[in-house]
Amino acid sequence: MRYLTDRKRAQGLGASGNGTHHHWQMMVSSILLVPLVPLFVITLGLGIGGTYDEVIAYFSRPVPALITGLGLVVITLHVMHEAQVAIEDYMHGVAEKLARIAVGAFAYTIIAAGLFALVKIAL
Repeated sequence: MRYLTDRKRAQGLGASGNGTHHHWQMMVSSILLVPLVPLFVITLGLGIGGTYDEVIAYFSRPVPALITGLGLVVITLHVMHEAQVAIEDYMHGVAEKLARIAVGAFAYTIIAAGLFALVKIAL
């Protein structure tokens, strides 16, 4: 039996071991998403719908390419972290670990493919 004071028991990052970090990470990404999502939607809306050459010319400009890349990364990472929280809540054991790995791999693949395509267009 361990004798710990209330302060000693409460010290740390919570039951999961990283709750405070995750909370702040989600708060920062949520705040970033407030202006970024409308900019991202407007940028994509203005960029698509033209001919191939017009779309390439539009996304070759620095501002649309930057907004699209930033939106892709921040939105995908935010959704990945939320999906991992849902997996932690409802799955356990090996299935949880495999699902978390699959979600992470899928998210990072989406980011890599999107940024690769954007760089290929922009350069």
